[in-house]
Amino acid sequence: MTDPLHQELLALAQEAAHKAGALLRDGRPADLAVAATKSSPIDVVTEMDIAAEKLITDLISEQRPDDGFLGEEGASVTGTSGVRWVIDPLDGTVNYLYGLPTWSVSIAAELDGETVAGVVAVPMRGETFHAVLGGGAWATGAWEGERRLACRPAPPLEQALVSTGFNYVTEVRVHQADVAQKLIPLLRDIRRGGSAAVDLCDVAAGRLDGFYERGLNPWDLGAGDLIAREAGALTGGRPGERPGRDLAVAGSPGVFEPLQRLLEDFGAWHD
Repeated sequence: MTDPLHQELLALAQEAAHKAGALLRDGRPADLAVAATKSSPIDVVTEMDIAAEKLITDLISEQRPDDGFLGEEGASVTGTSGVRWVIDPLDGTVNYLYGLPTWSVSIAAELDGETVAGVVAVPMRGETFHAVLGGGAWATGAWEGERRLACRPAPPLEQALVSTGFNYVTEVRVHQADVAQKLIPLLRDIRRGGSAAVDLCDVAAGRLDGFYERGLNPWDLGAGDLIAREAGALTGGRPGERPGRDLAVAGSPGVFEPLQRLLEDFGAWHD
């Protein structure tokens, strides 16, 4: 039986993610991608991002005024309750800008530094993923009711489908491309979805065998990492470390460790 506080935090995260997702979906101008190389659409996306984070923090603060926040768009409140909300109001900004469906709202709740509840809403897919610590990972979508998630049985690494992401800094992207080039002959294939939170949920749902990325922040990882682990996946960073800016890796047991070893051998965590 899961902790009632964890369930309370989950329900609040679900409400906030649903409302923020609706704001982003319904508030996106239809012609946003037409001038994607100009500054104005970028400004619109930033405004939507900030508005979604404010919606989330305002909603949570109304019900839990003593909680802390850490958000991509600047929310930073220490709080006194022991609970901190880690928020990415729009993960997959470039996808959102271009009208691609793979963007998400990610909200995680930490209690005394441990993630205990997480929600990733993917409005354009009509899917929402969620988990509480020790309660398994679940999703709602086009299917009827809630579906319990389980990562795929581990294939041999050469049959593993793995996703990754690329940094915005050119020098880092070049190095990441070099790592991907070394990995491709050793895997079934590599995907690049554009939202780390969605990638982690797709590992949880058995749609990917693994995922790795460098340069992620706590708000990129918080909810998706918990959902992946509750679905039976293993997650980490460099060997012996938790996921972090140097490296984040997730995968089915049997895929995780050899993938992590290869990434270490290829120096995926540095230029």
